[in-house]
Amino acid sequence: MDHHDRKQCIRLFEKLSEYIDDELDRSLCEKIETHLKGCPPCQACLSTLKQTVAMCRELKAEQVPADFSDRLRKMLLQQARQL
Repeated sequence: MDHHDRKQCIRLFEKLSEYIDDELDRSLCEKIETHLKGCPPCQACLSTLKQTVAMCRELKAEQVPADFSDRLRKMLLQQARQL
């Protein structure tokens, strides 16, 4: 029977970005690290997030075509009016 606290995983997931950016206080970092030691799914999640961040940092910034920006802006305005 799995007695793993999924709520703790969710709370950790909500803080992972701040954790890898070193934006959390030491006490919270220690709690996250303790949880990670015993939670392979959270370890995998952290690893995946780190890889994603690294890949995003390597991307070259490119300008979005003006016609796409215009279409997107119009669509978003239309959606906002429907709310």
